[in-house]
Amino acid sequence: MSVAKLSSWGHYPYAPQTGPAPGWREGVQGALRDTGTRFGTTLPFGNGRSYGDSCLAATDHVVALRGLDRFIAADWQSGVLRAEAGVTLGEVLALSVPRGWMLPVTPGTQFVTLGGAVANDVHGKNHHVRGTFGRHVRRFSLLRSDREPLACAPDENTDLYCATIGGLGLTGIVEWVELQLMPVTSSRLATETVPFGNLDEFLALSHELDTQHEYGVAWIDCLGRGASLGRGIYVCADHATDQCFEMPKPRERRVPFAPPWSPVNRYTLKLFNTLYYRREAAKAGGAVVDYASYFYPLDSIQNWNRLYGRRGFQQYQLVVPDASARDALHAFLDTIASSNAGSFLAVLKRCGPLVSPGLLSFPMQGISLALDFPQHDSRNAALFARLDAIVREAGGRQYPAKDAHMSGADFRAAYPAWQTLEQLRDPALMSRFWQRTTR
Repeated sequence: MSVAKLSSWGHYPYAPQTGPAPGWREGVQGALRDTGTRFGTTLPFGNGRSYGDSCLAATDHVVALRGLDRFIAADWQSGVLRAEAGVTLGEVLALSVPRGWMLPVTPGTQFVTLGGAVANDVHGKNHHVRGTFGRHVRRFSLLRSDREPLACAPDENTDLYCATIGGLGLTGIVEWVELQLMPVTSSRLATETVPFGNLDEFLALSHELDTQHEYGVAWIDCLGRGASLGRGIYVCADHATDQCFEMPKPRERRVPFAPPWSPVNRYTLKLFNTLYYRREAAKAGGAVVDYASYFYPLDSIQNWNRLYGRRGFQQYQLVVPDASARDALHAFLDTIASSNAGSFLAVLKRCGPLVSPGLLSFPMQGISLALDFPQHDSRNAALFARLDAIVREAGGRQYPAKDAHMSGADFRAAYPAWQTLEQLRDPALMSRFWQRTTR
């Protein structure tokens, strides 16, 4: 079986991918070798939830792995789960949550595959407590074009274990993943919503409340100016203690098509941000919500990426260290507000000190901010150049899984272990991102 017209979630750069889609583990290594031989290089492709070009093969010929969607083993006494790399996080939750187990780390979408979660070493709203996804990966099987399959763990093939976590799919194809789940007392979350008037108030809130709660995240109005620069809504949460393990009811809506131009502009942004801030501020206080509402608000809208139009969009996600976070984020948000560009949903959160085993893991101790920008070549290029300079001066870095513009110099300076990953890269694998930033 083969697939065609696969793309990244941001649809920028637009480079349709095609290639074999093995449905069984036994066919994966052959597909890897055959595709690499025919086209020179290839790349594993999961569920296409990376935003930029890190999931796009340099040759536009991938090995699609969503068909590897089987559970292999589960121990519900210890919470150890083994599943094929094409299983999504949502499918893990559907099996584990009714049994009292939760993913210890989850990003903002449940449609990421286990292989993709490893390759991008995803993080979530509890990085300050649990670190990245890679810290909870016990072992995995790695298929390469140049050797027999091998198991990787902290004490077995350690170099490839560390390089594969956050390695952007370049060290081989992950066949299956063994993961340590987290016990929880409910599928629901007890939340506390706190409006804040500006960035300084967020930093104080986060500093105080993140240490008291499992999860913490904020939405900010990226168009706020002056005394309201960085105003937003902070929501912290812990698992409820009601021993309720009901699954969330689906609430799916759908964006049926991508308009020829993006409806996201300075006027709609200003209107949306004003109304959203007022609505969420009115909810200040405590509430109990299902986990999907808190972790995955956008997953309830199928194909929401189409809202940005046929040109697609770029997400810009950065992290800056605590010491420079205040000044850097002030400058960053002021630059965005001055440009009248930005995002409906700008996400701000604190990253903690726990170190990932991954060589190229994105988070560092500090503050992370993520925003979406409709694709407009000249405008984005000029704006991103200014934003890049702020991040660079602050000693921060950008997230390769979300990137479509980062310069090679910025990438190599922010991720000096890239050379080690290059030495361990499977010679049959090459992405557009890696080619762009290391050549």
